[in-house]
Amino acid sequence: MADNQTVGAGAASAPTVFFLSDSTGITAETLGNTLLTQFPGQRLERRTIPFITTIEQAREVVAIIDKVAASGPVPIIFSTAVGQDIRAVLSESRGQFFDLFGSHIGKLEQTLGAAANGKPGQAHGVGDAVRYQSRMAAVEYAIEHDDGQSLRALERAELILIAPSRCGKTPTTMYLALQHGILAANFPLVEEDFDVMALPKPLLPFADKCFGLTSQPVRLSQIRQERRPGSNYASLNQCTFELRNAEDMYRSNNIPYVNSASMSVEEISATVLQRMQLHH
Repeated sequence: MADNQTVGAGAASAPTVFFLSDSTGITAETLGNTLLTQFPGQRLERRTIPFITTIEQAREVVAIIDKVAASGPVPIIFSTAVGQDIRAVLSESRGQFFDLFGSHIGKLEQTLGAAANGKPGQAHGVGDAVRYQSRMAAVEYAIEHDDGQSLRALERAELILIAPSRCGKTPTTMYLALQHGILAANFPLVEEDFDVMALPKPLLPFADKCFGLTSQPVRLSQIRQERRPGSNYASLNQCTFELRNAEDMYRSNNIPYVNSASMSVEEISATVLQRMQLHH
């Protein structure tokens, strides 16, 4: 039974957290790690075991967990396994078992007056073919329109992120495309744009679709130093100049914006979706 292991910063005696799934494990990781953020001082070793699709595989996983339990702290288990038989086997391990699926599905069945289909992989698979294809089309659009590479079909964009280089435009548009199916382009602001303090000419017809990103000068300089160490591009003075002028441009053109310096891609995306009233 293969497993994907991610070792945390803790020592060997740190508790082990298992994320178990009969699909990719993404949902178990997301929900489990969200709960764990409430315990920032804990050192943990994380192990993800996806595609547990048979009773035999579930028993192998239990053996792995029990071995860990025998030599250290009680393991923590977050499971999104759908099948009742597999969930039953996993729950027999010597770890503390959190059933992120089974503990809620019964209430949903009662509320909706319908039985769950019991099929794994619905959250990140292709169960909803139309939604899946729209997300893939959005990813292709984001790739084509990354960093102003293409202006083709810019009118189709639901969102155009603008910002100086290395403020988080690309990861944000990619996340919005992959997770939400948003047709998102991004466009860099360069020194010539600050001379006139107007939106770049190709974006003028689409000002209502624009959203700006900014950052902290020191943070931006650190990021740029990794790309071009010792360059004027990465200097603190240049970063300060670009960010100050970008914010002035946003304000003068009524472009909403957010400081991305201390935000995750998920937080930036949620902010953009809310403020631009986008949904998919």
